[in-house]
This record gives sequence, C-alpha cells and structure tokens, in this order.
Amino acid sequence: MVNKKRKKIDNELTKMEDPWRVFRIMAEFVEGFDDMSKVGDAVSIFGSARTKKTDRYYKLAEKTTSLLVKEGFAVITGGGPGIMEAGNKGATEANGESVGLNIDLPFEQKSNPYVKTLINFHYFFCRKVMFVKYAKAFVIFPGGYGTLDELFESLTLIQTQRIERFPVILVGSQYWKGLLEWLRNTMAAEKNIDVKDLDMFTVVDTPEDVIKEIKNFYLKQGFDNLMDPKKWFNQKS
Repeated sequence: MVNKKRKKIDNELTKMEDPWRVFRIMAEFVEGFDDMSKVGDAVSIFGSARTKKTDRYYKLAEKTTSLLVKEGFAVITGGGPGIMEAGNKGATEANGESVGLNIDLPFEQKSNPYVKTLINFHYFFCRKVMFVKYAKAFVIFPGGYGTLDELFESLTLIQTQRIERFPVILVGSQYWKGLLEWLRNTMAAEKNIDVKDLDMFTVVDTPEDVIKEIKNFYLKQGFDNLMDPKKWFNQKS
C-alpha cells in the first residue's frame, strides 16, 4: 500500500515537472541560437573523447581544423577532450573561432582549454540542433556511440530531406572500413537503404582532402569562390 502511494506521488510530481521542463528546453534553444548566430561559417568536428594526444587521429584533427580556419571557417566541437580538444586546439592556435558545445554528463565532462566560445547544454537534442544548423560540413573522425549518433543523425536528415545536403566527411578509411562494408553489403544489399544513399558521405585520409571535399561540394553548387561572402545561405531551417 505504501509503495502504491509513493508511486502515485512520484507520478504527480513528474506531471508537475514536465511543463516547467519546457522552459528549460526553450532557454537552451534561445541561448544557443543567439550565440551561434554570431559564429559565421563553421564546420562541425566529431570524434572520440578518448583519443590521446599522441594518437595520429588527434594530430590529423588538429591539422584539419587549422586548415579550415585558414579557409575562413569557424570550428565547432563538443567541447570535451580527445578529438574535440584537438579540433579546438587547431582552430585556436590558427587564430580562428573555436566553439565548444559542452554537454552535462554524469561523469562531469569538462570543456577543453582551447574553447573560445563555450555553450553548455543539458539536453542532447538541443545541442544536436546547433551542430547541424550552423555547420557547412561535418567532419567525422574515429569515435564511439556518440560519434555514430551524430553521423547517422546527419545522414537521416539528408536522406529524408529535412535539411539540404551538405558535406559529410569521414576521416580514416581503415577505421571506417568495416562499417562501410556492412552498409554496402548488408544494409544496401537487403534494400534497407538505396545504393545512392551511400553517396551522401565521403571517406578521406588527410586534412588536405577534407578541405578539397568541402570546396568541391560547394563549387558544384555554383559557388565560384569558396570565400565569397555572398556564397552562403541558411540551408538548414
């Protein structure tokens, strides 16, 4: 009997909390939109928080974002350690805009020291909107569940035409080899996706090829000069 009463009380408290939770969600969106609207043309970088500074992918991410800054882009990461730190480091040391979209986690992920513009989020879905809406490309380094989540979120939005197509670039052909084979030989073979859906992303191995892929994509869209200030338009609503 006591347990039933306690459960009833818990349910009532939950019902009271839900409407107020909406205001917290709204606040995260408002703050995120306001801060991110000032960033300018950006590229979102994803990858494992566990990647060590001595790892070759850390160094590749650092060089990639340095080159992106030289091309006029800001860099957006999840603000944490590993590949995220490498991305922010490369951008900051190249004197570019370095954004960190940090998330509150049970193990208290702290932002890395190379973030210039830090925005904290409680809700993953609010944070994910900022990654997509303000990025002209996704560059995805080796990572775990979170990295795959961002990868497939972007591909799903493109596939379902919820957003205009934009460059989704995987770095590390050896790392992604098994996943690509499964997508092609199992998922596409069993017609759970169209073969053409495999063209929604590219795989490269060098920072220079990342830049090349982004340039080629937008040149095909009719932008003769990648850094022409009139070239960009808000593709993602």
